[in-house]
Amino acid sequence: MITITLKGGDKRQVAENTTVDALCREISMGLYRAACAARLDGRVVDLRTPLTEDGTLEILTFDSLDGKKAYWHTCSHILAQAVKRLYPEVKLAIGPSIDEGFYYDMDSPFPFTPEVMEKVEAEMRKICKEKLPLERFELPRPQALQLMGEKGEPFKVELINDLPEDAHISFYKQGEFTDLCAGPHLPDTGRVKGNALKLTACNAAYWRGDSNRETLQRIYGVAFTSKEELDEYLQRIEEAKKRDHRRLGKELGLFTIMDEGPGFPFFLPKGMVLKNTLIDYWRQVHKRYGYVEISTPVILSRKLWERSGHWDHYKQNMYTTVIDGEDFAIKPMNCPGGMLVYKSEPHSYRDLPLRVGELGLVHRHELSGALHGLFRVRCFTQDDAHIFMTWDQMKDEIKNVVKLFDEVYSVFGLTYQIELSTMPEDHMGDEKDWAFAQETLKEAITEMGKDYVINEGDGAFYGPKLDFHLADSLGRTWQCGTIQLDMQLPERFELEYVGEDGLKHRPVMIHRVVLGSIERFIGVITEHFAGAFPVWLAPVQVKLLPVTDRAAAYADEIAARLDGKGLRVEVDHRNEKIGYKIREAQMQKVPYMLVLGDKEMEGGTVSVRSRKEGDLGTQTVDEFLSRVLREVEEKTIG
Repeated sequence: MITITLKGGDKRQVAENTTVDALCREISMGLYRAACAARLDGRVVDLRTPLTEDGTLEILTFDSLDGKKAYWHTCSHILAQAVKRLYPEVKLAIGPSIDEGFYYDMDSPFPFTPEVMEKVEAEMRKICKEKLPLERFELPRPQALQLMGEKGEPFKVELINDLPEDAHISFYKQGEFTDLCAGPHLPDTGRVKGNALKLTACNAAYWRGDSNRETLQRIYGVAFTSKEELDEYLQRIEEAKKRDHRRLGKELGLFTIMDEGPGFPFFLPKGMVLKNTLIDYWRQVHKRYGYVEISTPVILSRKLWERSGHWDHYKQNMYTTVIDGEDFAIKPMNCPGGMLVYKSEPHSYRDLPLRVGELGLVHRHELSGALHGLFRVRCFTQDDAHIFMTWDQMKDEIKNVVKLFDEVYSVFGLTYQIELSTMPEDHMGDEKDWAFAQETLKEAITEMGKDYVINEGDGAFYGPKLDFHLADSLGRTWQCGTIQLDMQLPERFELEYVGEDGLKHRPVMIHRVVLGSIERFIGVITEHFAGAFPVWLAPVQVKLLPVTDRAAAYADEIAARLDGKGLRVEVDHRNEKIGYKIREAQMQKVPYMLVLGDKEMEGGTVSVRSRKEGDLGTQTVDEFLSRVLREVEEKTIG
């Protein structure tokens, strides 16, 4: 017998080689039916995996991220099997799970039209009903190549050729269909609810992301454990389409992207008001938290990028030029310039921690197919900060950054989850330093009462990190904030400070961003608020709507008074009916509209309409000012 320790500490004695699936059945039939995969001694495995020695085990259901991934990965195989049944001439590339569902890349001689997708979806449901077992097996590389060659799958052959010659390569078989795959998967296709899956889109994709390679068709899908969950998801997607920041950006006059600059957004006057308001708030917060602000050049010498490591590891994403016969690069990130600023003058331990912020304009070459509104651009303003500190200041500084994050995200009504990414295989530096840094990150957020999940081995090569995944009003997540510990750049740039002992020491550094990039964050909050920004952020906070020509001068007088208090106002002087003007202001999502006619002129009042609450009745100008200025001051979002 062996001892298996379940999540929560419960211990089970089971016979050696008992499968995880069998243990689930022994615990409860409910758990057996809900299980998707398991985490055995920290490694995600199939439910058919035999238990051969003492260990820890967590059963993963669809409620967990890894459980969803196993479920959706199985769906991608069902999709591929359905396509091959209906259209044997199609060649398969790759089919992973993704954040919300799955996809499969295929080389097809015909387009996957909506009619074709319907047929494929119907075949997928049949495969689910067949309850085909997913059976894993391994082959040496030569036999693996032979198998995929005989099946006429050139993309699979290429993938196998990239694997080590002595590798034993894993496959999964379900009925007549076999696919190259590492897993894990559900035990059988019947575990997928056929009435709760949906193929959602088909787009073009380059094989291996290389624009010089074959153009494939990527079929996207999603699946849930009940039809109700699917319907809720599809409804959320429809709502997301209405909130698409690209559409709202155009309708509200915020930004545009033109053919003359793909991936390079143009901010329009109202968009610049929004952007500058966001930046002003960023500066206010950082001043309170003890940051100084710098600005470093956009173009810097190749020598700097070689020293930082970017020239060797990131050059394909950098824009380069030649000046006076020497190579230069437009900066893809602000860090190396920040290192030079630190080195520009001597420092002592009394200067530390030194918190240095920068709103730096960076450029990165993204593939045209990856560009997406403000979410993926080639030019953006990164709200960077670099904190230089001693090792014993690390925990307090991490806490200080998290407090700043809490304040900023709460202003926008955004919640978050924290992910801790640990040491990768290609890390640099001493493992003892890594262990100390990782433990300090854990202790800091635990002492603050924060929960986190581990993303094993996904840290940057120079240090572990915390990623903050924001949840918006639709429950979608966005990775914006990050706290990255760096023990390597201070070494590469020979940063120093004089300690209490009079000797020179190497500081450790935090890279952190709170918004991620100003442009992307504007896209996030545009969709979060559906373009109806709170008063303090709205490009136009108050719109004055004179009912008659007689009220025009009164409207200008009130506008000047509001403007004098720092409010952003517009007057609609068009010769249109008042109902039309109100509807237009509502469409532009202006928070407050002031309707001004003869009655308001005579009484020196304003008739107030709220975007959210409708008609608020007649108020004095002072009463209205008190209300709206309080909302601006308190940054009310309700």
